[in-house]
Amino acid sequence: MAWLRKVIDRLVGIKRDEGPTPEQLEELRAACSAQHHHFRMLLSANSKALELMSEMEDLLRGGRVFGTSFIRSSCSAVLVNVYSIIQHLDGIAPGKYTRLFERFEEIQSAVNALLDSSKERPDTPLVIPLYEVDKSFADAVGSKMANIGEMKSRIGLPVPPGFVATTRAFDSFMAQDGLLDDINRMLTSTDVDDMSQRFELSASIQQKIQETPVPQDLADALLREYDRLQADYGARVHVSLRSSALGEDATGTSFAGQFRTILNVDREYLPEAYKEVVASLYGLPALTYRLTRGIPDDDVAMCVGGMVMVESVAGGVMYSRSPVNVRDDAVVINSVWGLPKLVVDGGGTPDRFVVARDRSRDISKMTVRESWVARKPELYISRKDEGVVLMQQDPEKADQPSITNEQALKLAAMAVQLERYYGGPQDIEWALDKQGDLYILQCRPLARRDIGEPHAKDESGRYGDPIAYGGATASPGVGCGPVFVVERDADALQFPPGSVLVTRLSLPKWASLLNWCSAVVTEQGSVTGHLANVAREFGVPAITGITGALESLPAGQVVTVDADACVVYPGCVEELVSRGQPRPDLMEGSPVRELLEGASRHICPLNLLDPDAPGFRIRNIETLHDITRYCHEKGVQEMFDLNLNRDFRECGSMQLVSRGAPTQFWVVDLEDGLFREEKSPFVRIANIASVPMLALWEGISAIPWEGPPKINAKGFMSIVAEATTNPALHPALQSKFANRNYFLISKEYCNLQSRFGFHFSTVEALVSDHPERNYVNFRFAGGAADFERRRRRAVFIGGILEEIGFYVNVRGDSVFARFEGFPRPAMCERLKVMGYLTMHTRQLDMIMADQAATWQHRTRIMADIEALIGEGSECRNPEEDEELSGEAGS
Repeated sequence: MAWLRKVIDRLVGIKRDEGPTPEQLEELRAACSAQHHHFRMLLSANSKALELMSEMEDLLRGGRVFGTSFIRSSCSAVLVNVYSIIQHLDGIAPGKYTRLFERFEEIQSAVNALLDSSKERPDTPLVIPLYEVDKSFADAVGSKMANIGEMKSRIGLPVPPGFVATTRAFDSFMAQDGLLDDINRMLTSTDVDDMSQRFELSASIQQKIQETPVPQDLADALLREYDRLQADYGARVHVSLRSSALGEDATGTSFAGQFRTILNVDREYLPEAYKEVVASLYGLPALTYRLTRGIPDDDVAMCVGGMVMVESVAGGVMYSRSPVNVRDDAVVINSVWGLPKLVVDGGGTPDRFVVARDRSRDISKMTVRESWVARKPELYISRKDEGVVLMQQDPEKADQPSITNEQALKLAAMAVQLERYYGGPQDIEWALDKQGDLYILQCRPLARRDIGEPHAKDESGRYGDPIAYGGATASPGVGCGPVFVVERDADALQFPPGSVLVTRLSLPKWASLLNWCSAVVTEQGSVTGHLANVAREFGVPAITGITGALESLPAGQVVTVDADACVVYPGCVEELVSRGQPRPDLMEGSPVRELLEGASRHICPLNLLDPDAPGFRIRNIETLHDITRYCHEKGVQEMFDLNLNRDFRECGSMQLVSRGAPTQFWVVDLEDGLFREEKSPFVRIANIASVPMLALWEGISAIPWEGPPKINAKGFMSIVAEATTNPALHPALQSKFANRNYFLISKEYCNLQSRFGFHFSTVEALVSDHPERNYVNFRFAGGAADFERRRRRAVFIGGILEEIGFYVNVRGDSVFARFEGFPRPAMCERLKVMGYLTMHTRQLDMIMADQAATWQHRTRIMADIEALIGEGSECRNPEEDEELSGEAGS
């Protein structure tokens, strides 16, 4: 019969498509495979880029900490993925979108210019004598040592002599053996949100620094300055080495207690002690502080100051004003026997002196308003050959005041002098030597947080009986949460966010937990300790000095800490909590946040919203997000156009089998879209792993199509007229491309390109466990009726989609719709509807001139949709469905 068909074809002039030769088919399959590979890789890179952009936008909304290493790595990853998207689009349609590369390079240059943090350091010696330093040297020696130099050379206050290793010294050391590059790699590869990873990162970096030798020229410079001091003193001297990082002791970012101070250092140990101070730049407290405050690592070069040790008989910290009451201008002095270490480290409870100012502002007329003497059974002293030693105090002196009222007045006068000079309240460390001379050891702006209108402890019992009270308000506010006791570093690693930190000593290292704390309670310490200082900065309510707190507050008990009244109540007292001040957003306005905001402006905003708008062009691309949107749209369009003109045999696609029978659907597995690899040209529905395809198929197969609607004479004539004027619709020209439907799938992605007769539709969907990534795109066009009927059919479908939450745009006889940003169940419900509409809106254009028939079909369709959505959908796994699993095994 084949010969007869050929004769008839020749007589009537019909030329049939006999298909490609085997060699041509192999070439076509290779080309198709390459294009599908490019499309798969485009989708993968697109997903990664959008995920990175989403994370950047989430960070800008606040509530999480991040550093410059995260910003750099994220920007680099986005740039790499967006470039990959462009490359793969070029692989799908070679040479068609080359201008995208030029636009990408322009945006990349803008992002890289922001990320380039290279700053020119001052050209100074490696080490400078302290007498040469004043506040103009802040960029070379850090704010702390610049202030100390200023106090000595300009204000004329007593300061021990010393020297400073500069930023140039730090850069020289960090360049040794590629140390800085190694550290940057460690920072980039660590999830800093994870406390245990942060702890490991800190330990690894500090070990790396300790293992790196100090450059010889730097070691020589340090020893020369030490020898100069020794020559000036005429005897063997010991020095204290203090951190002076760039940004440390600046207004609003004190870094109080976050870096190392090493006391009683001799000549032999000086280079190693220098490394210890530098290593503390990456200690857990300092690392956490920088992340929380949004301070770039690049901005915190570690300068190190050396000062001759004062043989201190007493020492401490004073505030030129109250840290928690803006209405109180009295000077607060905390003092202990020996070195100030017990005060600054929170290891003991100090004496407290409050010195009131005279209204005349005359320093000489200040008076001691209040004094409170603590029991001080221990003291730190420095010994020439043993370093710093904790000693038991003579019992007779333990209860005596560590300074006299006259000395307190002298200290208060210095505090007021410094406050006036610097123009704001100051936090000052001081020491008293054996000769009775007072020395200022450091000075920084005071972190304050106002307690508001003071209120007394509740006496009515409406909050319940207090379970702990006393001590002092270190940081005002109210917080509640379960008690978590921390006594060791191992405890800190297990700290649950939102808990109340309860600890014996208010050590500076516990500051690394403040961003997770709802409140802090300590048994010992004072309001002038470093932990109290940082708590105020972070806005965390804190009480120091509650005797027996560890006994009174058992682990796990939910409590309310009223730091304003120095009381702890059982349970969560909502009335008190609501009265507390909101926690400040510490990242707001920080350099790191500003860097992310600047980079995000070139990355995240989406300006190309409507692919059918005249402005959806390469020349209007402004951001990397615009590039991803443009490339994704064009990639889908190119694949649709390519597959419309292909025989399914060219791509090695598999015909879908459902309920034991082949369907008019073919499947192309882009990646992980099947449970098992198929060797035959068929694939059963039970082997499909694609989440969105399964949901679509539920809708396609849920309600059988009853065939074309009944049409009247006008509808039939409309089809005849269209067929006579549109050659593409002539029956003699129906080809291998009629009734072809392709699923391009991966596990979370599906692109259905459907053609039934003269109707074309595309459903593209991504369905994952991340709602912000999820979307469904739908397009519908074509038909055999005249344009007006097709246009009405487009309006008809658009109206249905709007009712179930789609954004709809009808253009002529085409429908474009999008549904996005919802969780997986909602996406699957809409995909079921998409599958249903793909099958049940075919040939409706023929009845669109008949209002009664149109309304009848709309009523039936809406009833079907309501039933489909009412059933719910979780995008089931066919292998868990008994019927389909049985089919899989057949």
